Amino acid sequence: MSSSTLVSFLLFFFSLSSHVSSQACLKTCGQIPIKYPLGTGSGCGDPRFTRYIKCDPDQQTLTLTTHTGCYPITSVDYAKQTIYVTDSSMSTCACTRPSQGFGLDWDAPFSFHDDTVFTLLDCSVDESPVFKPLSNNTGRVSLCDRQSSSICNFLYSNCRAISLINLQESTCCVYVPLDLGPSFEMDLQKLRCSSYSGFYNLGPAQESHPENWNYGIALKYKFNVFDEYPAVCGGCERSNGACGYNTQTSSFVCNCPGGINSTTDCFFLYNSASIVLPWFSRAWMIYPLSWVVFWTVMSLP
Repeated sequence: MSSSTLVSFLLFFFSLSSHVSSQACLKTCGQIPIKYPLGTGSGCGDPRFTRYIKCDPDQQTLTLTTHTGCYPITSVDYAKQTIYVTDSSMSTCACTRPSQGFGLDWDAPFSFHDDTVFTLLDCSVDESPVFKPLSNNTGRVSLCDRQSSSICNFLYSNCRAISLINLQESTCCVYVPLDLGPSFEMDLQKLRCSSYSGFYNLGPAQESHPENWNYGIALKYKFNVFDEYPAVCGGCERSNGACGYNTQTSSFVCNCPGGINSTTDCFFLYNSASIVLPWFSRAWMIYPLSWVVFWTVMSLP
């Protein structure tokens, strides 16, 4: 075999080894565990979620992207199928700032969790539509939850960053997700409000202490129409694999350690042959073989 042929052979193996290792779906992004239906990139998780949720490999941050902006994901409760995000333009007790609002894409696989409470701040009493009751078949309906008006009182009086602006409590509106409509849109410019606060899991004991509220937005998701966790994905994750999909056909793929893809699970990596000789897996074979070829080339006259 000629020297040039061996060099080409060597380059092929190194490129192949690099390709295999780069295929692996990550199990974590920063401090957040990654499980189905979430993924860290193309081919990982559920394809419906890939468009909206991505992991920045450099910053190790998981981010939700919608038409209104990019929002860091702070945690995921897989048991409750809930994703928690933050919005840097949201007003809290630490800082208040103008905001354009928050919205979800109409075809996104998310919806607002029932525990999420939105409070619109500094709304125009004369121009904001939230203060103008709407008409329906049963009468006049307000867009503000009057029974939760105490939340406005606590925000405007007990929340230092907001109270310093000296706003009138009448400019505040507790705006529940039910009122956001099918588009899940909260356009503050149209609502004639300058900012908003969002929080979740607000208990009775915490109501009067806005500095301790869980500021952010809770989003719930469904696995599919019937909200059933795919059985094949369970087997994949139990075998130390990551559930993913074929980027060409969108069919299920189990991404195994070393970047090997399977249509079922990764248990085949731990059969008798692999236990005795774990380097027989594709990734472990490529690297030593690459070095063998390399030293062969170097020893040529």
